[in-house]
Amino acid sequence: MAMYSNPIIYADYSDPDPIRVGDDYYMVASSFTYLPGVPILHSRDLVHWELINYAVHSLPFEKYSSPSHGSGTWAPSIRYHNGEFFIFIPLVDEGIMVARSKDIRGRFSLSMLTHTKGWIDPCPIWTDDGKAYMVFAFAYSRSGKKNVIALIEIDNECTRTIGEYSIIFDGTEIAPTAEGPKAYSKDGYYYVLFPAGGVATGWQSCIRSRDIHGPYEYRVVMHQGSTDINGPHQGGWITDSSGASWFIHFQDVFELGRIIHLQPMEFTEDGWPIIGIDADGDGIGEPVSSWKSPVENAPCYSIPMSDEFNGRELSLQWQWQANPDKDNYSLSERDGFLRLFCRENKAGRENLLWYAANALTEIPQSKCFTIDSYVELSAEEDGDFASIGMIGHSYGYIAIASECGRYFIKAYAGNVIETTYEGKAEETLLYSAEIASHSAFLRVEVTEDKKYFLSYSIDGNEYMKIDHCFALARATWTGAKPMLWAGNRNSIKSRGYADFDYFRVK
Repeated sequence: MAMYSNPIIYADYSDPDPIRVGDDYYMVASSFTYLPGVPILHSRDLVHWELINYAVHSLPFEKYSSPSHGSGTWAPSIRYHNGEFFIFIPLVDEGIMVARSKDIRGRFSLSMLTHTKGWIDPCPIWTDDGKAYMVFAFAYSRSGKKNVIALIEIDNECTRTIGEYSIIFDGTEIAPTAEGPKAYSKDGYYYVLFPAGGVATGWQSCIRSRDIHGPYEYRVVMHQGSTDINGPHQGGWITDSSGASWFIHFQDVFELGRIIHLQPMEFTEDGWPIIGIDADGDGIGEPVSSWKSPVENAPCYSIPMSDEFNGRELSLQWQWQANPDKDNYSLSERDGFLRLFCRENKAGRENLLWYAANALTEIPQSKCFTIDSYVELSAEEDGDFASIGMIGHSYGYIAIASECGRYFIKAYAGNVIETTYEGKAEETLLYSAEIASHSAFLRVEVTEDKKYFLSYSIDGNEYMKIDHCFALARATWTGAKPMLWAGNRNSIKSRGYADFDYFRVK
């Protein structure tokens, strides 16, 4: 009997929502300011996943030409209806976006279903009487509302809303911070599953009704119980090809974001779900640490972190801190190298990492790892630099930099002091040493105790470790991320560039 262990993905795929189409499983997650956004993952067994696409390649709003930390693509949902994939994506400041495509690996068309600030966590459902609806929640920071789940009718093609929304659940007394609703139908009931009680401390709730408009009954269906799985938070219900039910959700591990768990799910004789296992007989499930695999002998997909830069397009693992700009990089000007151009901050701000639209990031796939990269800097102006590091509300990076025709290794620590979407950050130079070459080997070592260290080498053998211990820190609604970045420290226009030979993670 094949078993799996939780978490199934130790990576920050926040707010997961899965579906099954035939023998294939697909899952989407939120991205916030990181673009392309709304990653689409694929599996054949619900345990091993590969990254196959993004629903959003760029956002059609000028705001996202610069980093918009905490804005962007919040918790999405995915559904397959009449031969087409629909992904509902909340932009917390702009409204509900719908991405649609008949090819899950192809390009998605984008349209705005609503222009409603503060509506979040939307999920569509098509009912047996030929109507379509959307359940959703509210972001208190934008709407002044929380604790409630709403329902609104939409047209079948998901292009417009019909009438006004109604509140189908108010959790102020019994389920505060109700959010992330996902709607389903089974055996004559409409079910809405959602987390309540807060990301790190809450539980999974369920409401059900014979009528989609209500009234709804309420029950807690999974909590932390005696386990060490805090939350357990937002996710979605999925049925495998044998008819068995499963639930995918996240657990907040803070510095590295929200990691993914898979739970068995069953229904009681009176039709209520229990997620996980009811260890103490109280009718409420608890997360499992391991369980029988849903499918045996399926492909063991995985999601890479390393990149040799041998392709003509960026690998799917990479996301920018803002809308992608092809003028920021090249994979064709030098075979086998990623060329990042030393761009100034186009928003007219200091060229700090937190403000950098051209910072290239990825999602860590484990709790400890070492990153090695080799970079050659071809500087044209004083202040040109190329770097690797980790980004979060406090961050650090190591760079090769140019000053007055000479080259230096420099290390910086950054601190975010305002976490609004534009934010405010400051950076401190920790280390500077002149080197004789325009190239260097750069290293980031992330340890299991949530710390990291920066090192460099001139020959690739002997490394000099910077005498500073960095603490991992989450970013706004995401975990800490490794990054590559080239720019001009003085934020002036430059024709300089940096060639990265590889980005190897072990």
